[in-house]
Amino acid sequence: MKIRLATDGDAEAVRTIYNVEVTSSTSTFDLVPRTLADQQAWLAHHQGAHPAVVAVVPAGSVEGPAGDGGEVVLGFGSLSPFRNRPAYATSVEDSVYVDAAHRGAGVGVAILAELVRLAASHGFHTVIARIVGHNEASIRIHEACGFELVGVEREVGRKHRQWLDVVELQRML
Repeated sequence: MKIRLATDGDAEAVRTIYNVEVTSSTSTFDLVPRTLADQQAWLAHHQGAHPAVVAVVPAGSVEGPAGDGGEVVLGFGSLSPFRNRPAYATSVEDSVYVDAAHRGAGVGVAILAELVRLAASHGFHTVIARIVGHNEASIRIHEACGFELVGVEREVGRKHRQWLDVVELQRML
């Protein structure tokens, strides 16, 4: 497995992984699946200091959505501005999504480790993770990468007829 910067050629694979979470889970608070154009715009926005990355393996080695160059995309992640006010400019928020067929194999940890490395190399001071409260796997991935719990926001989201807490974890760089 290798982690590389996402390209426009990965848009459909990233969209496939993400839209499963939109429609069938509470891992994202998005309610409407992304179109291909939406995903391409998202990837264009995630360049430079706020990149998107993909975890890939050669085509034919496993089943999964096809990315750029025919590689299979196992998962993806990104860095985003934490908040839009200037004083937050040195803080970023991470997102990590792994295709259901490839969970539990270290893909999420590898993606997050690369995002932390990129955040540090781009001069950010801290990385924040905001995770739906019952997503123990994502919480464990973040803890494995040195994140610490800093708070819980109670019932701040609602999806699939349930109130959702958000757990906030942080890693200083």
